[in-house]
Amino acid sequence: MSYMLLIIEPTDQRDQRTREEGQEIYDQMVRFGEGLQSRGVLRAVESLASQDKAARVEVRDGRSKVIDGPFAEAKEMIGGFFLLNCETLEEAVAIAKECPAASWCTVEVRKIGPCWE
Repeated sequence: MSYMLLIIEPTDQRDQRTREEGQEIYDQMVRFGEGLQSRGVLRAVESLASQDKAARVEVRDGRSKVIDGPFAEAKEMIGGFFLLNCETLEEAVAIAKECPAASWCTVEVRKIGPCWE
């Protein structure tokens, strides 16, 4: 079964860190990912750039609309993800508790599945 850990952080958090602090946090997350890989549960992992380098696309009634970031209404953004192969939600939650990011932001655990479930 697949579960995703979404790293949800305040939109302004990265701007409050020095480059060195940001690099240390990134290194902690890389080490966490390497540990998951050695345990055989990591399927994919990526860090995402800040939302000021993003775009949102909507198509309504055949018309598309592109909104460039940053997004004023957003208080949080997805900073990255870990895609895991776990047997249960409880196993994925236990891994989320080990995630270094849980100490400075929120780690949301989501089961991978079709949108109709």
